Amino acid sequence: MEEIETDQDVQTPLQFEIEQPEEYAQYLLHAKAEVLAILRSLSQRRALISAYFDEGRSFLLTSLLAIDGDNLILELGRDDEVNRQALAADHIVLTATVDKVKVQFTLPRLVAARYGGRPAFGAALPDKVLRLQRREFFRLSTPVARPVKFTSSIKRPDRSVMTIEASLLDISGGGVGLMATPALAALLPRGCVLADCKMALPDEGLLVANLCVRNKYEVTTRAGSRYVRIGCEFIALPGARMSMVQRYITRVERERKARLSGMA
Repeated sequence: MEEIETDQDVQTPLQFEIEQPEEYAQYLLHAKAEVLAILRSLSQRRALISAYFDEGRSFLLTSLLAIDGDNLILELGRDDEVNRQALAADHIVLTATVDKVKVQFTLPRLVAARYGGRPAFGAALPDKVLRLQRREFFRLSTPVARPVKFTSSIKRPDRSVMTIEASLLDISGGGVGLMATPALAALLPRGCVLADCKMALPDEGLLVANLCVRNKYEVTTRAGSRYVRIGCEFIALPGARMSMVQRYITRVERERKARLSGMA
């Protein structure tokens, strides 16, 4: 699993849907059978799970290794210090995406455990799970005439920092698709977190967001050119920035439909 370090730039607590029951009550599952079904899906798919603590100021990536009765076994992160901080936290929020459906649940605390002879996290089965399928996560292909440029920074194996640039293929309320060369794609493994990514949305402004690489696949154009589409998910995108994304999507799609109807 990819190491996640504490984000020192985050100063205000993040807000998670599962901690807003008055607004998201209809998406909460309380029946044990339903909770177990969702958790088994996460385990069977080895879905990447972001585990947040310290009011969202720190997080690590994990996966659900097993369900043992009324207990969960979770994979450790790679950073021992972050793991120790997670064990000391009294409240953990876990969030993942399965088939474009957001899943969230909370754990009162993690404990040291073992799985297959190796160290792991243990936790009690959550009493509820949020399953949120956002219909508004329409994926918009970005206009070729007005491309959206993407920039971020990553660390090379030697720990030096390099700036990467790519073009957005598409964008939705859940994340973005990047068009990358095979060489660039090799530097962005599944689970890699890209911090402070910058995307200039035409007529909206500069969108700055944290992204997690969720999938990659090669694409060959009709002309024979090859590139890799990298699917990235927004990490706890603040409401104001989500509104920026939705405004951009709505406006571009409206303009596109107007052109098709001959009204533009």
